[in-house]
Amino acid sequence: MSQGNSYQIETKELVKVAASGWLGTAMEFMDFQLYSLAAAIVFSEIFFPESSPAMGLIMAMGTYGAGYVARLIGAFIFGHIGDKLGRRTVLFVTITLMGLASTLIGFLPTYQEVGILAPIGLVVLRIIQGLGAGAEISGAGVMVTEFCEKKNRGLIGSLVCLGTSSGTLVANLIWTIILMNLDKQAVLDWGWRIPFYASFVVMIAAVLIRMFVKESPVMAAKKKLLEEERQKQLAGEISDRPNKTGKKSFLIALALRFGQAGNSGLMQTYFAGFIVTVLAMQKTVATEANIISSIVSFFTIPIVGYLGDRIGRRKMYMILSLATAIYAIPMMFLFETKNPIVLTIAMVIGLNIGVQGLFALENVTMAELFGARRRVTLVSLAKEIAGLVATGFGPIIAAALVAATVGSWWPLAIMIIVFSLASFFGAYFSEDTTGRDLNALDDAM
Repeated sequence: MSQGNSYQIETKELVKVAASGWLGTAMEFMDFQLYSLAAAIVFSEIFFPESSPAMGLIMAMGTYGAGYVARLIGAFIFGHIGDKLGRRTVLFVTITLMGLASTLIGFLPTYQEVGILAPIGLVVLRIIQGLGAGAEISGAGVMVTEFCEKKNRGLIGSLVCLGTSSGTLVANLIWTIILMNLDKQAVLDWGWRIPFYASFVVMIAAVLIRMFVKESPVMAAKKKLLEEERQKQLAGEISDRPNKTGKKSFLIALALRFGQAGNSGLMQTYFAGFIVTVLAMQKTVATEANIISSIVSFFTIPIVGYLGDRIGRRKMYMILSLATAIYAIPMMFLFETKNPIVLTIAMVIGLNIGVQGLFALENVTMAELFGARRRVTLVSLAKEIAGLVATGFGPIIAAALVAATVGSWWPLAIMIIVFSLASFFGAYFSEDTTGRDLNALDDAM
């Protein structure tokens, strides 16, 4: 298969790389969705039983946020390794850390058994899990994007994002089966542990596939270009500084990620708790809505990726972000009906436009914003800094605001509008980098 970036990749190699990225992304989202659902549904009673229901939910969401602090550290450490030693190397480490930490959460004792040591253990494992996740999805997204042809980079790159749907789907299916077949006491006694054991199986599958994946072709081209650049610098032909500092590219990436991550934190994490504790509806409503949304996104994601190739990723970002901002208030009015079918439809639309649709554009867009010199590091940091603020602390802020307004949904609608407009203006002030040469060492802006 001819490559627009001056190297050739066999189709079977692209398939292996895409499968590797898909599985890694699936595991990351399965782990974090398992955890977020557990935090929203049972962790307040298992690890924070002495708190009120509202405070217990806030504290459970706080442990969720701790993982995002660790992700930022992991993004810096493993992003640097990915740029220096190679994408393939770092992806082995990240998937292992994530899988082992998630599995061990299932073996933790409860607060009633060991007291304060239980929530401490939960936070420690959450941090280890976050360290691995900090560069997993970024590294996988960069890896797949660097293997793709320019003409279908958005479509093929978006297929990795199907891992988010797969992981979310599996996590919600597991929780739905547990909640439908076990009574509340059985879930609290031992049922909550089952989902975390499943992480080990996915980890083994991902590691086995990655053993047979080659290094990104951009790494080989990068070494050659860096050597040529060094020789020219020694000869005094060029400056020893990059042509572009990349500051604007980084700010644009932060804004794009902030919107998508913020919407994800609210819709995929906090809404599960809001539906149960504030709307007083069945726990299965949120999980079923997430399952249906994940199934629908198997169509949404490739369509958005394809349209990004055809009309430009910048334009698609603006369309989807503005649509989500406009939809925020009507969506919450639909929530107010407390009708399970209406609420499910409202969530499916919101998730596919404001979360999955934006994510289908994110990996490829960010890879194109940055040069090969520091691509994994900068993509990882941009994702995790914005994720720390938006997804890590967004659910905590949402829980606090809803509690302060005695169950009002207006704070949630306003937060979704703010997040969505961040992505819109990020795209508005960006150049359209669709189809950019990924061998280029310097950042786009």
